[in-house]
Amino acid sequence: MIGSVLRIALLQLARNKGRTALTSLGILIGVAAVIAMVSIGSGATAAVEQDLSGLGQNLLFVTPGQHRGPQSTGARPFSEADAEAIRSQVPGVAGVAPLNQLQVVAAVGDRTWRTGVGGSSQDFLSVLNWKVGEGRFFDEAELLSGAEVCLLGRTPQTELFGARDPLGEKVRLDAFTCTVIGTLQPKGRSTFGQDQDELVVLPLRTYQRRFQGNRDIGTLYISAEAGVETGRLDTAITALMRQRRHIRPGAEDDFDVRDMAEIAAMLDSVSTVLTSFLAAVAAVSLVVGGIGIMNIMMVSVTERTREIGIRLAVGALARDVMLQFLVESVVLAFVGGIAGVAVGLLVSAGAARVLDVPLVVSPWVVLASFAFSGVVGIAFGWFPARRAARLRPIDALRHE
Repeated sequence: MIGSVLRIALLQLARNKGRTALTSLGILIGVAAVIAMVSIGSGATAAVEQDLSGLGQNLLFVTPGQHRGPQSTGARPFSEADAEAIRSQVPGVAGVAPLNQLQVVAAVGDRTWRTGVGGSSQDFLSVLNWKVGEGRFFDEAELLSGAEVCLLGRTPQTELFGARDPLGEKVRLDAFTCTVIGTLQPKGRSTFGQDQDELVVLPLRTYQRRFQGNRDIGTLYISAEAGVETGRLDTAITALMRQRRHIRPGAEDDFDVRDMAEIAAMLDSVSTVLTSFLAAVAAVSLVVGGIGIMNIMMVSVTERTREIGIRLAVGALARDVMLQFLVESVVLAFVGGIAGVAVGLLVSAGAARVLDVPLVVSPWVVLASFAFSGVVGIAFGWFPARRAARLRPIDALRHE
Protein backbone atom coordinates (compact mmCIF):
# COMPACT_ATOMS: atom_id res chain seq x y z
CA MET A 1 0.00 0.00 0.00
CA ILE A 2 2.59 2.55 1.12
CA GLY A 3 4.96 1.44 -1.65
CA SER A 4 2.41 2.07 -4.37
CA VAL A 5 1.40 5.41 -2.84
CA LEU A 6 5.06 6.47 -2.71
CA ARG A 7 5.62 5.40 -6.31
CA ILE A 8 2.62 7.42 -7.50
CA ALA A 9 3.82 10.41 -5.47
CA LEU A 10 7.28 10.27 -7.05
CA LEU A 11 5.80 9.98 -10.55
CA GLN A 12 3.51 12.94 -9.90
CA LEU A 13 6.34 15.12 -8.59
CA ALA A 14 8.57 14.09 -11.50
CA ARG A 15 6.04 15.49 -13.95
CA ASN A 16 6.76 19.00 -12.66
CA LYS A 17 10.48 18.91 -11.93
CA GLY A 18 10.94 22.67 -11.90
CA ARG A 19 8.04 23.27 -9.54
CA THR A 20 9.19 20.42 -7.29
CA ALA A 21 12.71 21.85 -7.11
CA LEU A 22 11.54 25.37 -6.35
CA THR A 23 9.10 24.14 -3.71
CA SER A 24 11.81 22.12 -1.99
CA LEU A 25 14.19 25.08 -2.11
CA GLY A 26 12.60 26.71 0.93
CA ILE A 27 13.15 23.57 3.02
CA LEU A 28 16.69 23.25 1.64
CA ILE A 29 17.56 26.79 2.73
CA GLY A 30 16.02 26.28 6.16
CA VAL A 31 17.80 23.00 6.92
CA ALA A 32 21.12 24.27 5.54
CA ALA A 33 20.86 27.50 7.54
CA VAL A 34 20.15 25.70 10.83
CA ILE A 35 23.05 23.26 10.37
CA ALA A 36 25.46 26.02 9.26
CA MET A 37 24.52 28.43 12.06
CA VAL A 38 24.83 25.83 14.80
CA SER A 39 28.09 24.43 13.36
CA ILE A 40 29.69 27.86 13.00
CA GLY A 41 28.59 28.83 16.51
CA SER A 42 29.94 25.59 17.96
CA GLY A 43 33.20 26.04 16.05
CA ALA A 44 33.59 29.59 17.36
CA THR A 45 32.96 28.36 20.91
CA ALA A 46 35.58 25.63 20.49
CA ALA A 47 38.07 28.17 19.13
CA VAL A 48 37.56 30.47 22.12
CA GLU A 49 38.01 27.52 24.48
CA GLN A 50 41.26 26.60 22.72
CA ASP A 51 42.52 30.17 23.04
CA LEU A 52 41.69 30.30 26.73
CA SER A 53 43.27 26.92 27.38
CA GLY A 54 46.34 28.16 25.52
CA LEU A 55 46.76 30.81 28.20
CA GLY A 56 47.16 28.11 30.80
CA GLN A 57 45.02 25.62 32.67
CA ASN A 58 43.25 26.67 35.89
CA LEU A 59 44.48 30.23 35.49
CA LEU A 60 43.71 33.38 37.46
CA PHE A 61 45.23 36.80 37.00
CA VAL A 62 45.38 39.74 39.37
CA THR A 63 45.57 43.32 38.13
CA PRO A 64 45.83 46.54 40.11
CA GLY A 65 42.99 49.04 39.96
CA GLN A 66 39.45 49.46 41.24
CA HIS A 67 36.53 48.22 39.11
CA ARG A 68 36.79 46.78 35.63
CA GLY A 69 36.91 48.73 32.42
CA PRO A 70 38.27 52.09 31.22
CA GLN A 71 37.22 53.94 34.38
CA SER A 72 39.36 51.83 36.74
CA THR A 73 41.04 53.79 39.51
CA GLY A 74 43.54 53.34 42.30
CA ALA A 75 46.10 51.46 40.18
CA ARG A 76 48.63 50.76 42.94
CA PRO A 77 51.07 48.18 41.48
CA PHE A 78 52.15 44.90 43.03
CA SER A 79 55.59 43.85 44.24
CA GLU A 80 57.70 40.70 44.08
CA ALA A 81 56.83 40.22 47.77
CA ASP A 82 53.13 40.02 46.80
CA ALA A 83 53.92 37.29 44.28
CA GLU A 84 55.97 35.35 46.82
CA ALA A 85 53.23 35.71 49.46
CA ILE A 86 50.63 34.22 47.12
CA ARG A 87 53.00 31.40 46.17
CA SER A 88 53.82 30.50 49.77
CA GLN A 89 50.68 31.38 51.73
CA VAL A 90 47.78 30.31 49.49
CA PRO A 91 47.25 26.51 49.46
CA GLY A 92 46.67 25.00 46.02
CA VAL A 93 48.77 27.51 44.05
CA ALA A 94 50.99 25.75 41.49
CA GLY A 95 52.86 28.82 40.31
CA VAL A 96 52.87 32.62 40.19
CA ALA A 97 54.22 34.48 37.15
CA PRO A 98 54.60 38.26 37.40
CA LEU A 99 54.40 39.88 33.98
CA ASN A 100 55.09 43.43 32.81
CA GLN A 101 54.74 44.28 29.12
CA LEU A 102 55.19 47.11 26.64
CA GLN A 103 55.76 47.65 22.91
CA VAL A 104 59.27 48.28 21.58
CA VAL A 105 61.11 48.38 18.26
CA ALA A 106 63.35 45.32 17.94
CA ALA A 107 66.29 45.47 15.56
CA VAL A 108 68.90 43.08 14.18
CA GLY A 109 71.24 44.73 11.70
CA ASP A 110 69.07 46.64 9.22
CA ARG A 111 65.92 44.64 10.01
CA THR A 112 63.43 46.13 12.48
CA TRP A 113 60.10 44.93 13.87
CA ARG A 114 57.71 46.43 16.40
CA THR A 115 56.87 43.79 18.98
CA GLY A 116 55.81 43.24 22.55
CA VAL A 117 58.43 42.68 25.23
CA GLY A 118 57.65 41.21 28.63
CA GLY A 119 59.51 40.53 31.84
CA SER A 120 58.64 37.50 33.95
CA SER A 121 59.92 34.89 36.39
CA GLN A 122 60.74 31.18 36.48
CA ASP A 123 57.02 30.26 36.46
CA PHE A 124 56.34 31.97 33.13
CA LEU A 125 56.37 28.76 31.06
CA SER A 126 54.25 26.58 33.35
CA VAL A 127 51.68 29.19 34.37
CA LEU A 128 51.06 30.66 30.91
CA ASN A 129 51.40 27.35 29.07
CA TRP A 130 54.43 28.24 26.95
CA LYS A 131 57.08 25.79 25.78
CA VAL A 132 60.66 26.39 24.74
CA GLY A 133 61.29 25.56 21.09
CA GLU A 134 65.07 25.81 20.73
CA GLY A 135 67.65 26.73 23.32
CA ARG A 136 66.66 27.11 26.97
CA PHE A 137 64.81 29.26 29.50
CA PHE A 138 66.46 31.58 32.01
CA ASP A 139 68.35 29.92 34.87
CA GLU A 140 68.12 31.04 38.51
CA ALA A 141 71.31 33.11 38.32
CA GLU A 142 70.08 35.03 35.26
CA LEU A 143 66.73 35.74 36.90
CA LEU A 144 68.34 36.99 40.14
CA SER A 145 71.03 39.08 38.49
CA GLY A 146 68.87 40.55 35.74
CA ALA A 147 71.05 39.16 32.96
CA GLU A 148 70.83 40.65 29.46
CA VAL A 149 69.30 37.56 27.85
CA CYS A 150 65.98 36.93 26.11
CA LEU A 151 63.69 34.41 24.40
CA LEU A 152 61.97 35.15 21.09
CA GLY A 153 58.43 34.33 20.05
CA ARG A 154 57.95 32.98 16.53
CA THR A 155 56.91 36.30 14.94
CA PRO A 156 59.90 38.47 15.96
CA GLN A 157 62.19 35.50 15.30
CA THR A 158 60.92 35.22 11.73
CA GLU A 159 60.85 38.95 11.07
CA LEU A 160 64.31 39.64 12.46
CA PHE A 161 66.24 36.49 11.54
CA GLY A 162 64.25 34.83 8.76
CA ALA A 163 65.52 31.25 8.42
CA ARG A 164 68.73 31.96 10.39
CA ASP A 165 69.35 30.39 13.78
CA PRO A 166 68.90 33.21 16.35
CA LEU A 167 70.58 31.43 19.28
CA GLY A 168 73.56 33.42 20.54
CA GLU A 169 72.68 36.46 18.39
CA LYS A 170 72.15 39.99 19.72
CA VAL A 171 68.80 41.76 19.49
CA ARG A 172 68.36 45.47 20.17
CA LEU A 173 65.12 46.40 21.96
CA ASP A 174 64.94 50.21 21.66
CA ALA A 175 68.23 51.20 23.33
CA PHE A 176 68.76 47.90 25.17
CA THR A 177 70.61 44.91 23.69
CA CYS A 178 70.10 41.30 24.80
CA THR A 179 71.46 37.90 23.76
CA VAL A 180 69.00 35.30 22.45
CA ILE A 181 69.25 32.09 24.49
CA GLY A 182 66.03 30.42 23.33
CA THR A 183 62.83 30.55 21.31
CA LEU A 184 59.20 29.88 22.20
CA GLN A 185 57.07 27.32 20.42
CA PRO A 186 54.36 29.07 18.36
CA LYS A 187 50.76 29.40 19.50
CA GLY A 188 49.40 31.19 16.42
CA ARG A 189 46.61 33.73 16.28
CA SER A 190 43.78 33.76 18.77
CA THR A 191 40.11 33.75 17.75
CA PHE A 192 40.10 37.50 18.37
CA GLY A 193 42.88 38.02 15.81
CA GLN A 194 45.72 38.64 18.26
CA ASP A 195 49.14 37.26 17.34
CA GLN A 196 50.13 35.36 20.47
CA ASP A 197 53.68 34.84 19.15
CA GLU A 198 54.39 38.60 19.02
CA LEU A 199 56.57 38.49 22.13
CA VAL A 200 60.13 38.81 23.46
CA VAL A 201 60.62 37.60 27.05
CA LEU A 202 63.24 38.96 29.46
CA PRO A 203 64.04 38.14 33.09
CA LEU A 204 61.74 40.27 35.25
CA ARG A 205 64.59 42.20 36.91
CA THR A 206 66.19 42.91 33.55
CA TYR A 207 62.92 44.34 32.29
CA GLN A 208 62.40 46.40 35.45
CA ARG A 209 65.89 47.88 35.33
CA ARG A 210 66.05 48.57 31.59
CA PHE A 211 62.47 49.61 30.81
CA GLN A 212 60.76 50.64 34.06
CA GLY A 213 63.32 52.06 36.43
CA ASN A 214 61.45 50.56 39.39
CA ARG A 215 60.49 47.18 40.90
CA ASP A 216 56.73 47.44 40.31
CA ILE A 217 54.70 44.55 38.85
CA GLY A 218 51.68 45.11 36.65
CA THR A 219 49.97 41.70 36.52
CA LEU A 220 50.23 38.49 38.51
CA TYR A 221 49.27 35.28 36.67
CA ILE A 222 48.47 32.39 39.02
CA SER A 223 47.89 28.73 38.16
CA ALA A 224 46.06 26.28 40.41
CA GLU A 225 47.21 22.77 41.20
CA ALA A 226 45.34 19.91 39.52
CA GLY A 227 41.98 19.31 41.18
CA VAL A 228 41.93 22.67 43.00
CA GLU A 229 38.93 24.89 42.27
CA THR A 230 39.95 28.29 40.99
CA GLY A 231 36.96 29.83 42.76
CA ARG A 232 38.42 28.86 46.13
CA LEU A 233 41.79 30.32 45.13
CA ASP A 234 40.06 33.52 44.05
CA THR A 235 38.61 33.94 47.55
CA ALA A 236 41.91 33.13 49.30
CA ILE A 237 43.96 35.45 47.05
CA THR A 238 41.46 38.27 47.53
CA ALA A 239 41.65 37.91 51.34
CA LEU A 240 45.47 37.82 51.29
CA MET A 241 45.82 40.83 49.01
CA ARG A 242 43.35 42.87 51.04
CA GLN A 243 45.43 42.12 54.11
CA ARG A 244 48.74 42.99 52.42
CA ARG A 245 47.36 46.20 50.91
CA HIS A 246 45.78 47.26 54.24
CA ILE A 247 42.25 47.59 52.91
CA ARG A 248 39.74 48.25 55.70
CA PRO A 249 36.67 45.97 56.11
CA GLY A 250 33.86 47.22 53.91
CA ALA A 251 36.18 49.21 51.64
CA GLU A 252 36.41 48.34 47.95
CA ASP A 253 39.35 46.35 46.60
CA ASP A 254 42.05 48.31 44.79
CA PHE A 255 42.84 45.25 42.69
CA ASP A 256 40.94 42.78 40.59
CA VAL A 257 41.14 38.96 40.58
CA ARG A 258 39.82 37.33 37.41
CA ASP A 259 39.20 33.64 36.95
CA MET A 260 39.72 32.28 33.43
CA ALA A 261 37.21 29.51 34.18
CA GLU A 262 34.54 32.16 34.83
CA ILE A 263 35.51 34.06 31.69
CA ALA A 264 35.37 30.84 29.67
CA ALA A 265 31.95 29.97 31.12
CA MET A 266 30.65 33.47 30.36
CA LEU A 267 31.91 33.35 26.77
CA ASP A 268 30.48 29.87 26.34
CA SER A 269 27.11 31.04 27.66
CA VAL A 270 27.06 34.05 25.34
CA SER A 271 28.08 31.90 22.38
CA THR A 272 25.38 29.32 23.17
CA VAL A 273 22.68 31.99 23.40
CA LEU A 274 23.77 33.62 20.13
CA THR A 275 23.98 30.26 18.36
CA SER A 276 20.51 29.28 19.60
CA PHE A 277 19.13 32.64 18.49
CA LEU A 278 20.66 32.34 15.02
CA ALA A 279 19.41 28.75 14.72
CA ALA A 280 15.90 29.88 15.69
CA VAL A 281 16.02 32.65 13.07
CA ALA A 282 17.25 30.14 10.49
CA ALA A 283 14.44 27.75 11.46
CA VAL A 284 11.95 30.40 10.31
CA SER A 285 13.08 29.50 6.79
CA LEU A 286 11.71 26.01 7.38
CA VAL A 287 8.33 27.45 8.25
CA VAL A 288 8.44 29.65 5.14
CA GLY A 289 9.36 26.55 3.12
CA GLY A 290 6.42 24.72 4.67
CA ILE A 291 4.07 27.51 3.59
CA GLY A 292 5.47 27.14 0.08
CA ILE A 293 4.70 23.40 0.17
CA MET A 294 1.15 24.06 1.33
CA ASN A 295 0.64 26.61 -1.43
CA ILE A 296 1.89 24.24 -4.15
CA MET A 297 -0.15 21.34 -2.79
CA MET A 298 -3.29 23.51 -2.84
CA VAL A 299 -2.57 24.31 -6.49
CA SER A 300 -2.02 20.59 -7.13
CA VAL A 301 -5.39 19.74 -5.57
CA THR A 302 -7.10 22.27 -7.84
CA GLU A 303 -5.29 20.97 -10.93
CA ARG A 304 -6.09 17.33 -10.12
CA THR A 305 -9.69 17.74 -8.97
CA ARG A 306 -11.07 15.68 -11.85
CA GLU A 307 -8.47 12.93 -11.20
CA ILE A 308 -9.52 12.87 -7.53
CA GLY A 309 -13.16 12.58 -8.57
CA ILE A 310 -12.40 9.59 -10.81
CA ARG A 311 -10.49 7.81 -8.03
CA LEU A 312 -13.30 8.38 -5.56
CA ALA A 313 -15.89 7.26 -8.12
CA VAL A 314 -14.13 3.92 -8.74
CA GLY A 315 -13.95 3.06 -5.06
CA ALA A 316 -11.02 4.88 -3.52
CA LEU A 317 -11.62 5.96 0.06
CA ALA A 318 -11.21 9.50 1.32
CA ARG A 319 -8.31 8.38 3.54
CA ASP A 320 -6.55 6.96 0.45
CA VAL A 321 -6.72 10.34 -1.29
CA MET A 322 -5.58 12.11 1.87
CA LEU A 323 -2.65 9.72 2.27
CA GLN A 324 -1.63 10.29 -1.35
CA PHE A 325 -1.34 14.05 -0.94
CA LEU A 326 0.30 13.79 2.47
CA VAL A 327 2.97 11.49 1.05
CA GLU A 328 3.63 13.92 -1.81
CA SER A 329 4.02 16.76 0.69
CA VAL A 330 6.41 14.75 2.89
CA VAL A 331 8.46 13.68 -0.15
CA LEU A 332 8.82 17.34 -1.15
CA ALA A 333 10.02 18.18 2.35
CA PHE A 334 12.44 15.24 2.54
CA VAL A 335 13.95 16.07 -0.87
CA GLY A 336 14.63 19.57 0.40
CA GLY A 337 15.86 18.18 3.72
CA ILE A 338 18.42 15.83 2.13
CA ALA A 339 19.73 18.58 -0.14
CA GLY A 340 19.73 20.99 2.82
CA VAL A 341 21.89 18.65 4.91
CA ALA A 342 24.44 18.41 2.09
CA VAL A 343 24.50 22.17 1.51
CA GLY A 344 24.63 22.87 5.26
CA LEU A 345 27.67 20.63 5.71
CA LEU A 346 29.44 22.24 2.74
CA VAL A 347 28.70 25.77 4.03
CA SER A 348 29.86 24.79 7.53
CA ALA A 349 33.15 23.42 6.19
CA GLY A 350 33.72 26.49 4.03
CA ALA A 351 32.90 28.92 6.85
CA ALA A 352 35.19 27.05 9.26
CA ARG A 353 38.05 27.34 6.77
CA VAL A 354 37.43 31.04 6.08
CA LEU A 355 36.97 31.98 9.75
CA ASP A 356 39.82 29.68 10.84
CA VAL A 357 37.76 27.92 13.51
CA PRO A 358 37.35 24.18 14.13
CA LEU A 359 34.65 22.38 12.15
CA VAL A 360 32.18 21.15 14.77
CA VAL A 361 29.13 19.37 13.33
CA SER A 362 26.63 17.85 15.75
CA PRO A 363 24.97 14.68 14.40
CA TRP A 364 21.97 15.47 16.57
CA VAL A 365 21.50 18.86 14.91
CA VAL A 366 21.72 17.28 11.46
CA LEU A 367 19.18 14.58 12.38
CA ALA A 368 16.88 17.04 14.12
CA SER A 369 16.93 19.43 11.14
CA PHE A 370 16.17 16.61 8.73
CA ALA A 371 13.40 15.21 10.96
CA PHE A 372 11.89 18.67 11.35
CA SER A 373 11.70 19.00 7.58
CA GLY A 374 9.49 15.87 7.59
CA VAL A 375 7.33 17.35 10.34
CA VAL A 376 6.95 20.52 8.26
CA GLY A 377 5.88 18.39 5.29
CA ILE A 378 3.17 16.67 7.35
CA ALA A 379 2.01 19.84 9.10
CA PHE A 380 1.70 21.98 6.00
CA GLY A 381 0.54 19.16 3.74
CA TRP A 382 -2.32 18.14 6.01
CA PHE A 383 -4.72 20.95 5.03
CA PRO A 384 -4.42 20.44 1.23
CA ALA A 385 -4.68 16.65 1.72
CA ARG A 386 -7.78 17.08 3.88
CA ARG A 387 -9.33 19.38 1.27
CA ALA A 388 -8.69 16.79 -1.46
CA ALA A 389 -10.18 13.99 0.65
CA ARG A 390 -13.38 16.01 1.29
CA LEU A 391 -14.20 16.53 -2.37
CA ARG A 392 -17.52 15.02 -3.48
CA PRO A 393 -17.03 12.67 -6.45
CA ILE A 394 -19.86 14.18 -8.50
CA ASP A 395 -18.58 17.75 -8.01
CA ALA A 396 -15.01 16.72 -8.72
CA LEU A 397 -16.00 14.97 -11.98
CA ARG A 398 -17.80 18.11 -13.17
CA HIS A 399 -14.68 20.20 -12.60
CA GLU A 400 -13.15 21.54 -15.82
